[in-house]
Amino acid sequence: MNVYKALNEITEYIDENIEYKIDYEELGKIMGVNTYTMQRIFSLLVNISLADYIRKRRLSNAGYDLYNTDSRVMDIAVKYGYENATSFSRAFELFHGIKPSKVNNTSKLKNFPRILFDENIKTTKTIEYKVIELEEMTLYGIGIKTSNAIIKRDAPEFFEKMNKKYSSICGDIKYGMITYDYNDREECNGYYVLFDVKTEEFEKVVIPASKWLVFRINSRESKDIQDMSDNFYLEFLPSCKYNLRNIPELEYYHDGVTDFLVPIY
Repeated sequence: MNVYKALNEITEYIDENIEYKIDYEELGKIMGVNTYTMQRIFSLLVNISLADYIRKRRLSNAGYDLYNTDSRVMDIAVKYGYENATSFSRAFELFHGIKPSKVNNTSKLKNFPRILFDENIKTTKTIEYKVIELEEMTLYGIGIKTSNAIIKRDAPEFFEKMNKKYSSICGDIKYGMITYDYNDREECNGYYVLFDVKTEEFEKVVIPASKWLVFRINSRESKDIQDMSDNFYLEFLPSCKYNLRNIPELEYYHDGVTDFLVPIY
């Protein structure tokens, strides 16, 4: 299926079920992938997480309801999935800039519209890859907290710092590892450098046995690695049939090249 057509069906499904619990598995079926993959594609192409998109659509509708009906604040809170009026009031004020109890016919409210996609967008970029299976690996390393917004800066800076500090003791850095918030897999939360040598300063990291998509980058420059990651998520993943597995991604540094490894089922 055209990924942009699927995204239109997803945003339509969300609007039709905005007053109910959104079934992420159903959204994955619309796109033909598992829920982890669907959320990752959504956040990359929409530039907002799926959970945040749903939250903003609900708060937009809540503002309309309070402005145009005589419904009580608590009734609106329950209608859009909030357990109590306090949490709803806090979220409503952060979004609209006004407490729900203060809304009247002169209030200024915000609207976050349903996102629609151009279904005629085509991708023509060719990306070479292979599928391999690796046994469980035990590595040792150290990491930092990061996020989607700053990992392109954080990862190369941390890599260079750790390489200078440990290369004489442990040899070259063997892998880079990108971890995610496993509640939704939309936001990366860590970058690690991993060695096959154990030291007191390192934590033990076990990489489960898995199948992996492997994309060869004929470079070890951070920009080239980041370009491949972007191409994978924005070009390759939306049009392929592979499902992401819920374990970290890896960058394997060797022989002057980098293999970008993505875990799949």
